Amino acid sequence: MDRIDLTQWIALAAALGLASGVRLYAVLLVLGLVGRYDLAPLPHAFAPLSHPLVLGAAAFMVLVELLADKIPAVDTLWDSVHTFIRIPAGAALAAAVFGGAPTEWTIAAGILGGSLAATSHFAKAGTRVAVNTSPEPLSNFLVSTLEDFGVGGLLWLAFAHPWVAIAAVAICVVLALVLLHALVKLVRGGVRRLFPPRGEAGEGSRGPAR
Repeated sequence: MDRIDLTQWIALAAALGLASGVRLYAVLLVLGLVGRYDLAPLPHAFAPLSHPLVLGAAAFMVLVELLADKIPAVDTLWDSVHTFIRIPAGAALAAAVFGGAPTEWTIAAGILGGSLAATSHFAKAGTRVAVNTSPEPLSNFLVSTLEDFGVGGLLWLAFAHPWVAIAAVAICVVLALVLLHALVKLVRGGVRRLFPPRGEAGEGSRGPAR
């Protein structure tokens, strides 16, 4: 870990947390390949990810996720199940970045990673539900492909340009929060149309005054 400065630690922890909420298995595969071929310095805690058995399992799950994520309705089911996987995994990966640091750093990184994973996961899952209502058949595929490239780009920035990666994570969090707010308003409006309050329902059912 002495080969990585503090900025890179923070950038890597933040990027891993955010990316895990979108493409967890791709994150594990990238970390494993980086470690196996010594493409960039990694904390020692990630050494097991470079084992061939772990790489094979991660690669298999990446293929499964790529397929599931591009099929409408299946992607929503996949996201629902992974609510209980991505968030704790994002926390664990971020904490592992500071595995050799004082305990308070590890705990703080875990909180940060879990929060970022939750933010990106719920923004992704909510967006997919909205996109799946569109009759246009390519919308789901395009959004999924954009997520693929976004995760890859963010991980590359974390290794190559830490400060840019930190800024990118901050921007993504703001966009995700705005998106979640819009989705909540959309859902709330749909619920009000389906189940209007009694007063509104009564007024709508009254005939014209004579």
